[in-house]
Amino acid sequence: MNNPLSLPIFKRISRLVDERGVQAFVIGGYVRDYYLRRKCTDIDVVVVGSGIEIAEALGRELRTNVSVFKRFGTAMLRADGMEVEFVGARKESYSPDSRKPHVEDGTIEDDQRRRDFTINAMAWSLNGATFGELIDPFEGMYDLEDCIIRTPCDPDITFSDDPLRMMRGIRFATQLGFNLDDETFEAIKRNRERIKIVSQERIIVELNKIVASPVPSMGFELLELTGLLELIFPELHNLCGVERRGAHAHKDNFKHTLKVLDNVARRSDDLWLRWVAVMHDIAKPLTKAYDPKVGWTFHGHEVLGSKMVPSIFRRLKLPLGEPMRFVQKLVFLHLRPIILAEDIVTDSAVRRLLFEAGDDVEALMALCEADITSGIEQKVKRFLENFALVRHKMKDLEERDRIRNFQPPITGDVIMQEYDITPCRILGDIKERIKNAILDGEIPNDYTAAHTLLEQLTEEYGLKKR
Repeated sequence: MNNPLSLPIFKRISRLVDERGVQAFVIGGYVRDYYLRRKCTDIDVVVVGSGIEIAEALGRELRTNVSVFKRFGTAMLRADGMEVEFVGARKESYSPDSRKPHVEDGTIEDDQRRRDFTINAMAWSLNGATFGELIDPFEGMYDLEDCIIRTPCDPDITFSDDPLRMMRGIRFATQLGFNLDDETFEAIKRNRERIKIVSQERIIVELNKIVASPVPSMGFELLELTGLLELIFPELHNLCGVERRGAHAHKDNFKHTLKVLDNVARRSDDLWLRWVAVMHDIAKPLTKAYDPKVGWTFHGHEVLGSKMVPSIFRRLKLPLGEPMRFVQKLVFLHLRPIILAEDIVTDSAVRRLLFEAGDDVEALMALCEADITSGIEQKVKRFLENFALVRHKMKDLEERDRIRNFQPPITGDVIMQEYDITPCRILGDIKERIKNAILDGEIPNDYTAAHTLLEQLTEEYGLKKR
């Protein structure tokens, strides 16, 4: 591997701290990611003394802006394509009702002891005499080699002091494909109720990173096993389990959801499409019913699920604009292509799918293909073949009829200008019948054909021209 401290910035910091007779260390993610061969553009530097003073001296030397946050005792600048943050070494103590620590000046050992996990507590010296030397008092290197997430100190104290670390531990395990150390795992279970003192804004940052991970199901499985999921996302927790009556049993909708999520993750990096996968069956517990003839049903779960999306987004502090509308739309539509794939694929049905999905139709198709989680190979093969037929028909109809995102060529304004009519139910009926005629392929999607139908309909309704 290349020398991790080869960037010119490190030599500059080394000289500045040696001149002032203080110690400085690169610590945390930059060190961890070097050994994991992961790209990292953030550098954290701990100074045994004033981190702000060293940052400002470096800023003057580089003639670059330094952002100082005196309240937190930190300063940040950009150099060598990296974002470098300086902080003074410190030790922390906590009160039971807050994750905000009482901070005192400390040694490098104090600073490493307060870190969340051993793999984030490793440091390299930046002082000339020991430049590049690894300081690893909690054997983070061994945990890297063993793919373990473990706290430097007593995990009960670590998680009680700052409960967000429970989410971070699960997030790191998910991102890196690591396992939680047994004591760490059990401590999360014991301290799970402490998550209630953490702001939702902090929780959703970690949850989004789990959703964006290579295999996001790992994170949700750990959240469920530790009891955190029920506290932070009860609707998803409620999908767990299988209910049996006689010979009938439904699948575990939690496990199914995680399979769909992983399938989507293999196809797309789109965070919001992954959130669609998380929420696509979210209303199944509320729509579950038992029919002795057919077994368990979840009729209308796509409709109710789409109605649940805004309230879930609000509570989780997810954005309420376009991302929320995208998730809501695809949750509502997620059964449409599957129904098409189970039946004869008609032009009319495909036109309606194109019209309702608009520019999101490819995302919808990717979701539906990911939603095939059956263990029966022949069934999966049949669905995929039918989805391919749906895609072919969509391409053909879109080129011919220009249905995606179309607006009917005859608008309400046109009708009111030509006929003696004001906004009313009849006007709405005429517009709907023209739209349906185009979607059903009865008339082409052009003004002339639509206007001819308009004349027939206005005569049927007894409307007079102006």
